[in-house]
Amino acid sequence: QVHVVESGGGLVQAGGSLRLSCAASGRTFTIIAMDWFRQPPGKEREFVARLTVPNDGTTYVDSVKGRFTISRDKNTVFLQMNSLKPEDTAVYYCRSIVQGGSYSDWGQGTQVTVSS
Repeated sequence: QVHVVESGGGLVQAGGSLRLSCAASGRTFTIIAMDWFRQPPGKEREFVARLTVPNDGTTYVDSVKGRFTISRDKNTVFLQMNSLKPEDTAVYYCRSIVQGGSYSDWGQGTQVTVSS
């Protein structure tokens, strides 16, 4: 089983940057992909980005392309967020996908607030 813990959120002005981290532990050798999702206030949780392992292929939702970058260093996955907009305000979550297609549990999330 894989467990994840998110960190790095905060309050930032529009146009600013933040870097989120997602630390995975447990059976990390089984991970085949890592996802970032977000849940804006009063809305459904939505996909943001994916990084596949070990080839580091990436996928982004259209609204963050060119602004967000997903990357990894060993068992930690990062989400570099630049040119932040108020509509990026959300709780950000990560999860892992392991061999066989199962998902890890969600972490506790990290709050990102972008002020206008």
